[in-house]
Amino acid sequence: MSDAFHPRLHHVPAGSLDADTAQTGGMHRFAAISGGRVGAERLWMGQTHVAPQTASADHHHGDSETAIYVLSGRPEFVFLGEDGTEERIRTGPGDYVFIPPFVPHREENPGPEEEAVVVIARSSQEAIVVNLPGGLGSA
Repeated sequence: MSDAFHPRLHHVPAGSLDADTAQTGGMHRFAAISGGRVGAERLWMGQTHVAPQTASADHHHGDSETAIYVLSGRPEFVFLGEDGTEERIRTGPGDYVFIPPFVPHREENPGPEEEAVVVIARSSQEAIVVNLPGGLGSA
């Protein structure tokens, strides 16, 4: 029975993630939980994969807050600091990163062999991605 008082749970098996979501060059996003897939109203969740020795294009996620959990690899998150110079957060498995709304950034995987995989949660129904062809300072 599924109604307003008894909504059903949704199981998304590992092999059924959806690659038909907003993308940024240099990385591959896969949706697990979204409005379109399970009826989520205030949450998007999925994975991002960045190949070894690869950097994503610069981008931001609009008005969504983004929480990241590093599953594998040693991804680095690059953004502009208060003085306008690039800052870098180096992470490893088990680390978390929070990205506030509208903050331009990119993900890098400097490792020579291991793919970086992160789990992402966003405060929106779908994956909002605004790619910035003019770089980090062009938001």
